[in-house]
Amino acid sequence: MVKHPLANVLLATTDFTRDYGGLYYRTDDGLAIYDESAGHLAIRGLVSFATYFNALPVSKWCRYTKADSFFLQLEIEGAACEVLFVEMDEAACEHRPSETPLAFIVESASPVSIEIALPKSNAPLVSFAIRSEGEVHIKAARYAACLSNSDVRSVRLALCTTTFKKEEFIVPNIEAVKREILGCDEPISKNFHMFVVDNGRTLDAESLSGDGITIVPNDNVGGAGGFARGMIESLDIGATHVLLMDDDVRVSPESFKRTFNLLSLVNDEYVDAFLNGAMLALERPNLQYEDVAYVREDGIYDRVKPDLIVDQASDVVKNEIIDVEVANAYGAWWFCCMPTDVIRKHGLPLPVFVRCDDVEFGMRCKPRMMSMSGICVWHASFEGRFRASIDCYQYVRNFLIMIAVDDACSERLFMMRFNRTFHILLRAMDYGSVELMLDGLEDYLRGPSFIEDPQGEKILKRNALKNEKLVPLEELGPEIVQDLEIDRALLGAEDTRGMFVKLLEALPHDRHMLPDLFLRNKPASMYYCRGAYPGWKTMARKTLVAVDLSGEKGHVRQIDKGRYRELMRRYRSIREEMREKGKDVAQSYKEAKPYLTSRGFWEKYLGIR
Repeated sequence: MVKHPLANVLLATTDFTRDYGGLYYRTDDGLAIYDESAGHLAIRGLVSFATYFNALPVSKWCRYTKADSFFLQLEIEGAACEVLFVEMDEAACEHRPSETPLAFIVESASPVSIEIALPKSNAPLVSFAIRSEGEVHIKAARYAACLSNSDVRSVRLALCTTTFKKEEFIVPNIEAVKREILGCDEPISKNFHMFVVDNGRTLDAESLSGDGITIVPNDNVGGAGGFARGMIESLDIGATHVLLMDDDVRVSPESFKRTFNLLSLVNDEYVDAFLNGAMLALERPNLQYEDVAYVREDGIYDRVKPDLIVDQASDVVKNEIIDVEVANAYGAWWFCCMPTDVIRKHGLPLPVFVRCDDVEFGMRCKPRMMSMSGICVWHASFEGRFRASIDCYQYVRNFLIMIAVDDACSERLFMMRFNRTFHILLRAMDYGSVELMLDGLEDYLRGPSFIEDPQGEKILKRNALKNEKLVPLEELGPEIVQDLEIDRALLGAEDTRGMFVKLLEALPHDRHMLPDLFLRNKPASMYYCRGAYPGWKTMARKTLVAVDLSGEKGHVRQIDKGRYRELMRRYRSIREEMREKGKDVAQSYKEAKPYLTSRGFWEKYLGIR
């Protein structure tokens, strides 16, 4: 039997989580201060570690592995104290520690190491609290499980991150990996390799590379091409698993350690499963936005879980009890770990450059999904982010390709949504986005030969010219802003509209069909995003100002009936083409998939053979 590590208790906050100590420990009846120079957490009173990062998701460890007996290992000094057991479940909202101590620790002027067996529990999570009269210093704390040697798998984990001129994120992440993963004394240190696929070719590969770190200069072939290159590199070093991670994230290296430990102990039932780390908001580090998602029948991505405030105990429990093993599930590639055997079996990503590459891979592999509190990254929020070149063109083209190759959802329902969005954007006079939607549909109909050619960067640059450019409102001119009313209900404020107004807004009100005599000159505001509905206050206006989520920047849209008629003619023509040859085009993508996802294709596409 061996005591295998599961998770380290995080004692120090980071620079951007300093105001969110509740992610690490609860100090309602005590005090906790991390002393960086001494390398310990100084506590007094009652301090609980029943938190997002420091509770043990015991139900998940029991489900995903053969572990069934768990231990707390402490390195501690200072005043005498009691170690208390904490169970976190739906019933105990406050999650108060048990009044029966697990252990008494006598006063000690030097660090002592103790190991405490945790009681059996049916709770989703368990943890511990420490109560003391005087000051106690915690030097280290970790959870471990007792298993037989035969239950421990041999794991070699490759981290692949694809970057394009994001040095402000990627360089600190490389340094953190060198310091806390490759430089640690845990099993992961000898079985971990980080590949940074540099699509921008702006990193100093020579100085940043070294033992356990490889910078791979690459052409700009998008996320799909970068991750395909990382997968190939990972296969070539004999990795058992590859972890795909975005470049514009902040990460706790402990997430890599917990991932490695879980993979080392995973049971036969979950040996082929994907592990997805959660995305927490960089702007609000206690907000968990998503861990596992799925594709609905109508072609919408959806999250399995709602927003969770994970420095609140109740939401930490919700995070563990909501089942992520749902139909059509996938893991976004901000933090998605998969066995390399899956790549050998199902192939590499499709060459779609960006958007839907991770979704399509999930629909193709149909993995069982794992998730666990404390395995995560911090990523800039997606709220209010919209680029028509990505959210219209890439989404339409690539989602239709995914439907064709994987039968992931209904093409009929997807096209119904396409039609609705098309008309909403026309009503909103967002002609550039409408044009990009039609471009995406038209390029999909070109068939698989169109995406065989590595022209994704050229397409993206071409399409970016059709994106609206938002500028500070004061730069729009006094004739625009002096009488402009910003509808805060459209920018995330409380929606105070009545049912009558909501029904009125649901009616078609295409200003292009009105004679000029009935159109008003006074501008009206609306929210700048994909599919934003032009509300009743925008009716019969010649000018709209699309305003971003902050309410500080916008873009002026002027009615153009000539362009409207041109787009409608093109729309009818492309839709007719879709009806005539859509089935044949879909079949051609399905037949091309084995080649487009093969190593031979990708080596040619990437220019590495």
